[in-house]
Amino acid sequence: MITKDMIKITVNLVVIYVIGGLIMAFVYAKTSPIMFIKAKEEKEAALKLMMPEADTVATLGNWEPHEKKAEYYAARKCGELKITMVVDEKTGKEKEEKECIDPSDLGYIVEGFGKGYSSYIHVLASVDKNFIVQKISVLGHGETPGLGDEIEKDYFLNQFKGKSADNLVVIKGETADKIQAITGATISTRAVTEDGVKNGVKMLIEKLSGEVQG
Repeated sequence: MITKDMIKITVNLVVIYVIGGLIMAFVYAKTSPIMFIKAKEEKEAALKLMMPEADTVATLGNWEPHEKKAEYYAARKCGELKITMVVDEKTGKEKEEKECIDPSDLGYIVEGFGKGYSSYIHVLASVDKNFIVQKISVLGHGETPGLGDEIEKDYFLNQFKGKSADNLVVIKGETADKIQAITGATISTRAVTEDGVKNGVKMLIEKLSGEVQG
């Protein structure tokens, strides 16, 4: 192969890579706002399910478990709830805008992450005003199919209701007041229980217990 042919091949490859990069950048620019909006809508829907009796869910602050951005919220009942329809400037769609008058806190919701066997497990946990767990939900993970992904099943998630921070401990075997480990997936179980949920509840207690008592 002569030098002229090598230069021609190199130039062609560079052109292909540049064009490919521009196409990828264009696609990302078009799809990323849509993905962001969809993720936001899914998270809002998940928050509503954590404490359905609440009229509104208000962001209280941020924290960073495992250096990942997460939020915590107050689930509130309104003395009066005014709902008006407004047009979203970004999407052009109508959406509800709620005004909560004379609100009172029913409980709190915390977003957290637990370091699992093969992924960081993204969780939500709701607690009442005494920081007793009411419900948890797994928003996302990459744990092993058939083992670690059992963290999504109701038989596991339902164990958390009524647990205090002190009871969020994984036990191998049957237990009445702690959390029973999933067979073959103890690491995933601990990631949800002791890392994601327990640390989130402890953070809420540290941040909010003074306000609740006051």
